[in-house]
Amino acid sequence: MTTGTAEFSKRLDQTAEDTEALLARLLSDATESDEIVRPKRLIEAMRYSSLGGGKRLRPFLVVESAAVFGVPREAALLAGAALECIHCYSLIHDDLPAMDNSDLRRGRPTLHKAYDDATAILAGDALLTIAFDIITRDAIHKDANVRLLLTRALARASGIGGMAGGQILDLAGEGRFGDREPVDVARLQQMKTGALLRFGCIAGAILGQSSQNEYQALDDYGKALGEAFQIADDLLDVEGDAAALGKPAGADAALGKTTFVTQLGIDGAKQRVRDLLARADAALSVFGTRGDVLRAAARFVAERKN
Repeated sequence: MTTGTAEFSKRLDQTAEDTEALLARLLSDATESDEIVRPKRLIEAMRYSSLGGGKRLRPFLVVESAAVFGVPREAALLAGAALECIHCYSLIHDDLPAMDNSDLRRGRPTLHKAYDDATAILAGDALLTIAFDIITRDAIHKDANVRLLLTRALARASGIGGMAGGQILDLAGEGRFGDREPVDVARLQQMKTGALLRFGCIAGAILGQSSQNEYQALDDYGKALGEAFQIADDLLDVEGDAAALGKPAGADAALGKTTFVTQLGIDGAKQRVRDLLARADAALSVFGTRGDVLRAAARFVAERKN
């Protein structure tokens, strides 16, 4: 293990630990001002799907992109927790019978299996909503305009032109609404998976009130990393095993999804990942050694086994 890889692993684990503790506090049964009560079943369901698992890659990207500009870690962790709430909500809804109909997530029953469909829908709704409660908090940044820019960026990454829009394009490609619709895999990836990962990268630039050049560098890096993540995911669906993945392998093929692997082949997809790593590395050159942990993150994404 190289020094850079060792430092990356240490920082990833620390961010995961810190994010877990922060989410546990944010998703406690203690009410905030203007809240009336936090129903026990709803909070339990939200915690079930948000705590005790996951690499916390998205909060890590927020923390490390912000660290490039010397942003206080506590502020970046809070923004990262908001992003993670969006991610966890998306997993809950993706797993529902009307969507991907998955029974297993992170090696245990999906939320609708552990509870029921109605509770899963509402837990997802509540996680989506609390994300915007968190991202607007004064503790993230003293400048309200910075918080506004963060909130807008998160909304756009999550919504019509981002993750939610990508999800419906994915379903249309499966033929859920009639005949299968042609799928532009690169565009689909940019929306469904890549938009939240890209937000994790540009969030640091927003928090750090970066120059336009620095913002563009992290934007380019985030786009390359997001596509590499999706291709690695597509490869794992073909080559991985369920025990390592914590969910059934081969799900994409079973649903007839168009993926990078179906379009490029396994060898072509692996070459595309190598090209994307080179793009990510080039984008970070503006930061010199300050970008080393983010470089390691791109390699981690490309080489992950689950």
